[in-house]
Amino acid sequence: MRILILGGTVFLGRALTDAALARAHSVTHMNRGRSAGTDARVETLVVDRTAIPFAADLPRDRTWDAVIDTCGYLPQVVRRSAEGLRDRVGLYVFVSSISVHRAFDTPGFTEDAPLQSPPHPLPDAMTLELYGALKAGCEHVVREAHGDNTLVVRPGLIVGPHDPTDRFTWWPHRAARGGVFAAPGRSGRPVQLIDVRDLASWMISMAEQRVTGTFQATGPAGTLTMGELIDACVAAAGGEARPEWIDEAFLLEQGVQPWRDMPLWLPETDATNAGFMAADCSRAIARGLTFRPIRDTVEATLAWSSSRDPRHAWKAGLAPETEAGLLEAWARWRTALA
Repeated sequence: MRILILGGTVFLGRALTDAALARAHSVTHMNRGRSAGTDARVETLVVDRTAIPFAADLPRDRTWDAVIDTCGYLPQVVRRSAEGLRDRVGLYVFVSSISVHRAFDTPGFTEDAPLQSPPHPLPDAMTLELYGALKAGCEHVVREAHGDNTLVVRPGLIVGPHDPTDRFTWWPHRAARGGVFAAPGRSGRPVQLIDVRDLASWMISMAEQRVTGTFQATGPAGTLTMGELIDACVAAAGGEARPEWIDEAFLLEQGVQPWRDMPLWLPETDATNAGFMAADCSRAIARGLTFRPIRDTVEATLAWSSSRDPRHAWKAGLAPETEAGLLEAWARWRTALA
């Protein structure tokens, strides 16, 4: 296959490139050349899809069997690439998000659950508050342009090597530092995530089969608890660290921010997010989506993270001094109750 990847160099795009090349496909990257250096293994087209008209920047007479849009966030920008590539690609694969849904209060929500309405007017830049609504708008414009030749993939939290967000990487990293570390709520709380390599391999397989439609893609197939994840992190780091599970109410009283300060934590008392990590992915699993053991993901993530500059500024997780103060306050609180 001839595959065009919009983006291609940072995280999911990198994994998609690896998966496609491993299956002997021809890969072209199309990006602005700003996020990372070019990949010498593939052809790179330096194109700014915010330009009008988009198609004017494309090489004449170039076509691809499939395009995979990994970095579409604004409907008005995605419209330019979707319409500009309408007669140049056989299948348009759009990477969306489970965040497109209107509500997360019910576990087990499917692809058919109601979606958010795109904001009006459309903003000039993506914000976290509008992320889901904007992705929903992007899905709409891709379907308008490509109709039945559209595959929409809605991942949950994507994790693994080269993740720029640190939302998962924080936990293997913190376990590797050793000692007692703060863990949120109860160890039996379910979490969902997907290794970027599993997602990428499955997406390439779907493109090979020209599968269309909409699929939620997170995992694992069974239940993964936060305790199992933490245990895998501790084991991968050598087993010298120990989690201290801290009551959710206490964390909130101490000003700990869910998801940012404590990655993968959403308070169970927050009924509006009761189903956020309980998406029904049976449709994707029925089409071949599989998941490697969490230990594999943790070990690969830790190996990659350990190779980074030690001065790396973490985008998620507690600063050491903040965590130390939290653990001390928790110990005092428990002593006072004894």
